[in-house]
Amino acid sequence: MAVSTVVGSAPGWSEPRLSGGRLFWLERRPGEGSRTVLLSRRLDGDLTAPTAAPRELTPPGHDLRSRVHDYGGGAYAVGPVAAGTAVVWVNDADRCLWHLELPAAAAAAPAESGAPAEPAAAAPPPARRLTQPDGARRFADGLIDGAGQRWIGVLEVGDGEALVQVPLAGGEPAVLRQAPDFCGYASLSPDGRHLAWVEWQRPWMPWERSQLWLGRLNGSHELVEARPVAGSGPEAAEGIAVFQPLWVPAAEGPAHLVVANDRSGWWNLELLETAETLAPDSEPAWRPLLPLEAEFGMPQWVYGMATTAWDGQALVAAACREGRWELGRLALPGEPPSWEPLALPFDDLAALRADNGRVVAIAASPTDPPGLLELEPASHSWRHTPASPAGVQTEAISRPEPLWFRGAGGEPTHAWYYPPQAGEHPRAPLLVRAHSGPTAMARTGLNLTIQFWTSRGWGVVDVNYGGSTGFGRAYRERLDGRWGVLDAGDCAAAVEALVAAGRADPERVAMEGGSAAGFTLLAMLCFSSVLRAGACRYAVADLEAMAQHTHRFEARYLDTLVGPWPAAAATYRERSPLLQAGRITAPVIFFQGLEDAVVPPDQTERMALALGERGIPVEVHLFPGEGHGFRDRAVQQRVLEATEAFFRRHLDLP
Repeated sequence: MAVSTVVGSAPGWSEPRLSGGRLFWLERRPGEGSRTVLLSRRLDGDLTAPTAAPRELTPPGHDLRSRVHDYGGGAYAVGPVAAGTAVVWVNDADRCLWHLELPAAAAAAPAESGAPAEPAAAAPPPARRLTQPDGARRFADGLIDGAGQRWIGVLEVGDGEALVQVPLAGGEPAVLRQAPDFCGYASLSPDGRHLAWVEWQRPWMPWERSQLWLGRLNGSHELVEARPVAGSGPEAAEGIAVFQPLWVPAAEGPAHLVVANDRSGWWNLELLETAETLAPDSEPAWRPLLPLEAEFGMPQWVYGMATTAWDGQALVAAACREGRWELGRLALPGEPPSWEPLALPFDDLAALRADNGRVVAIAASPTDPPGLLELEPASHSWRHTPASPAGVQTEAISRPEPLWFRGAGGEPTHAWYYPPQAGEHPRAPLLVRAHSGPTAMARTGLNLTIQFWTSRGWGVVDVNYGGSTGFGRAYRERLDGRWGVLDAGDCAAAVEALVAAGRADPERVAMEGGSAAGFTLLAMLCFSSVLRAGACRYAVADLEAMAQHTHRFEARYLDTLVGPWPAAAATYRERSPLLQAGRITAPVIFFQGLEDAVVPPDQTERMALALGERGIPVEVHLFPGEGHGFRDRAVQQRVLEATEAFFRRHLDLP
């Protein structure tokens, strides 16, 4: 499998939306310096027919990207207005909000009707800039209030952020709610007079402790009577996190409010009935919709995440059980509790949205690359459009096998194992992978990078070490205070389990990882002997420096993962690979963007210098213009090529 097929050549799709009879989504284009554009096409009435070509809505030169929290997400919003559909996006070139208005789309028509497709080449309406350039401001995560003719979303300035409104006619942002620290994920009620959103405060991350807030929008377009109605604040005795508020219309009367709440130990969905009429001084009575040992939420690293949606007829949700996602319908009050999984071949789902009987998500499977899944639950019809061809024949794909083993803490721990495509033998090299975050999860969608290694005779183990999402809050909290110990130990235990089973050569074990996974890699090199080589991308190497100098979003994250700073300074020093570099004996290759605001480049440079001074084989690749995560196609390809060459050289592979 060619490197050019694996990385940097295929477009990436994200953030699908439905509104006004149209489907919208973002496309990141590696061939244009990873510029992200907005695409749209009119919905058709036959999901079994080929789709019409989409139109690009963004003007030349626009790059849709939000930079709030540095990780971004929520780069655009769509919603109905009187004349059709309003679209507002964040243009990274000037950091401003831009707006265009699309006329109402014609009703969806069956393929056999002969209705003409919307011309792909037709020029979109002219876009207008809503806000003036100001490099200190960052916008994200907006929604369209059609009745109020405004965009409502997040504005980050310096060390603070707020929910703000910007008129669709243009103008300066006006503050609706100044958050003590962080806010977002706002949802507007069907009556247009109530707003729900999420807030959290340092030292907690939003998946550790966060609150659902509810407020009323008065006739002067002000947010009043705001108060928390679920979750836990920074001083609460018990940690509870909420995820994605969603309004659900009732059959009669005021709408309900749904949110994922993990007070049971799992992100399960709960409902607040008639939330639109909740009195300011009354106690909210939340009702669990269906208790399950499943996750209907995920850590909010970026804006735009969604796992539940109302399609106008039913509540549709994505749930994760033991590392696999499934899509289903959930019963509402007045119906017997039930979870009805929808028969689909996809077990990797994200960005779920719905409107008027149609559901859309980004979906993948072990044999299907990520693409747009369109679904009509009422008729059980669906269509999956990959962002690009799979690039590998189905029969040549290595499928993930669930691997449960006893982790470093003595508890059952999960990983996905991909056998070599050429067939297993005791001398097969093993590549260890660990997700970043470190609260993310190893997913099952077709990953061409993994297939690259298995096609070359490697087995790959993708570890959901303690701290990972998808297995409940207790599994996530295993990592608290033990980052660099438990995660590294779990990855080492996965290797030992595969070696003991005769599925890997203990002398040919390597690991690659970026960010938090790069830290886990370095910790394994320091404190265990299972790895023979490592490839680090923008890895955390100095915990003390990160605690003192990282960006605002993660400024206190290490309080949970390692210990309160500076009281636990001794622990930071004991865990920092930079200060324990004398323990490392295996060769390491480093890759680092020079504009990284999360892990400053000097961490990589100092780590490589410390190893090089001791004669440990080291390579360092620095990339101007790249940040935390590589966007340029040539850079991505160079990283994979250099990693394979490095491993071949130091593991004595043909």
